[in-house]
Amino acid sequence: MKYVILIHSNPQPWGHPTQLLTDEGRALGQEYHDSSDRDFDALMEELSANGEFVFAEALADPASSTLYAWNPDGHVATDGPYAETKEQLAGFFVVECATRARAEEIAAHFAQPGGTVELRPAMWGDGDDS
Repeated sequence: MKYVILIHSNPQPWGHPTQLLTDEGRALGQEYHDSSDRDFDALMEELSANGEFVFAEALADPASSTLYAWNPDGHVATDGPYAETKEQLAGFFVVECATRARAEEIAAHFAQPGGTVELRPAMWGDGDDS
């Protein structure tokens, strides 16, 4: 089953990797970030080698987004961001795993200083929405 790992963060200024640009991330030393980079690279190699990695994208600044809403008179476009919160969607990874437990194990690796990770099953094909 495919799962989407949604990475929410509030880097200031907006940029990637987000953990370097959050207050919590800045408070950590370079050694922590170097170790995190090595761990991330190893995780990506593992996911690619075993076929669990599908694709991923980092997203641009939410301020660059355009929102489209429906109303009876037609579609209305407004400038983003959508959510009136500090944390915004910073990027996502799509993985394909045999079990939810494996997807949860992978998603936990994406937790980072100043961010939140959300794991959600994808609804492609006859996917269950639970």
